[in-house]
Amino acid sequence: MVSAQSALAPDRDVARHEEAVIVKAVVKACDLWNLTNKEAAQLFDVPIATWNRMKAGDFKGRLDQDKKMRASLIVGIFKGLRLFFNGPLTYQWPKAVNTGPLFYGRSPVELMIEGGIPVMLKVRRYLDGLRGGL
Repeated sequence: MVSAQSALAPDRDVARHEEAVIVKAVVKACDLWNLTNKEAAQLFDVPIATWNRMKAGDFKGRLDQDKKMRASLIVGIFKGLRLFFNGPLTYQWPKAVNTGPLFYGRSPVELMIEGGIPVMLKVRRYLDGLRGGL
């Protein structure tokens, strides 16, 4: 007879693998954007020690819904930039001072760190609008 504990083990393994992929994608995006460890940790809303474990591939924790949302937005912004820009601006834009109406002379990363998920959503929509010709 199979115990409930062992029956759930494959699901846990899949969830751990998915979270490892999510962490790897966020770390890669933040690295390509040249974020400092402090900026990346703030953007992902984790302590710097946790961010360092994520970068090293040693993160054994779980991602809550907030972190999954942040990851989705970071990856979506990353993808939107790759689709919209060609060349160095693809990776430089998040830290570049922006004079657009959403940014008012500040960088997208600066605003997203300060404003969290609501501002990350606005930045994602902004890029989607640029790609869509809005």
